[in-house]
Amino acid sequence: MSTPETIWFTRCPVPTATGLAYKLGWLEQEFAADGIAVKTLQEAGGALAKHHYDHQLDTLIREGGNLLALPAYAQRAPTRLIGLTWIDEWQSILVRPGSGIGKPADLEGKRLALPPFRAEDIAGNRRGNSIARGMSLAGYKGVLAAAGLTLEDAQLVELAEEERRAREPGDWARRGDLGGGLWQGIAALNRGEVDAVYVKGAAAAQAAREAGLVVGIDIDQLPEKRFRVNNGTPRPITVHEDFLRNHRELVVRFLTQTLRAAEWARHNLAELRRILQDETRGSADSVVEAYRDGFHLDLAPDLSAERLALFAQQKNFQLIHGLLDRDVDVHAWADHGPLAEARLRLQSSFRAAA
Repeated sequence: MSTPETIWFTRCPVPTATGLAYKLGWLEQEFAADGIAVKTLQEAGGALAKHHYDHQLDTLIREGGNLLALPAYAQRAPTRLIGLTWIDEWQSILVRPGSGIGKPADLEGKRLALPPFRAEDIAGNRRGNSIARGMSLAGYKGVLAAAGLTLEDAQLVELAEEERRAREPGDWARRGDLGGGLWQGIAALNRGEVDAVYVKGAAAAQAAREAGLVVGIDIDQLPEKRFRVNNGTPRPITVHEDFLRNHRELVVRFLTQTLRAAEWARHNLAELRRILQDETRGSADSVVEAYRDGFHLDLAPDLSAERLALFAQQKNFQLIHGLLDRDVDVHAWADHGPLAEARLRLQSSFRAAA
């Protein structure tokens, strides 16, 4: 089997050890002597960008949201799960000032903004690609569950498809959005058409401030992780199964640099935050606001029983709400070997350096 010319990887605009290893130059350095380039789908753009969603690229390693990874696997994308990360990243329920909404129980009976399925996602049977809908629904479900309530105890108000497109160039909504209108419910909330909207991330924090909205419920502060499960919690690292089968050594080396970057982050918070302004498309203030409470201490992926159980919870949510074509077994999907070997290699290198 010939050595690939390029290792592709892709990540979401959030804190990831993969993105950090790339920004620090460690992935490029790791494979330079082999003549292997390391490139990102984000920089390549064009026709290759679609593989962030469908994973049909045989030298791709993906650290991204489970709303894309799980549906792709359910549609028989040839992937293996090689890691899970958990980063609380400013999941919030936004409200208007003076709304009286300040705890999960206050959502009972309230109008909650629900982005629609995008027409192109329905037509292409790629319902998981309607990320805003999936994330909002999971966010509301978790918050309501924290108060012993269900989705039936609130009013879900489906937004118009036009809401995603009707933007004035340069306004706060466009600057705060990710994915071409991901948090379109902010505008509906500002107009008084809904009482609350789910948002996530540094850019959303910035958009909320500019819109004059406030955080009614800080989801990151809910006491149990099961109430905070969503698209990125936990976030899977997946690899094309052919790449893993034929070039397992390259995958292990890639993961070793990812774990090294996670360890570096534990001791370099200020520099990490500077890098995250570019990675998350947020300002310095919004990065500090969105990523807190020692987030830099736990960027490393694992496949622990706890994370796999939380991942299975999210899989069940997607199955119930029509985002998966079929049920899948997340434990059977996981391959623990590459990450375990990478961890041993990193520990060995640290001992040698000491």
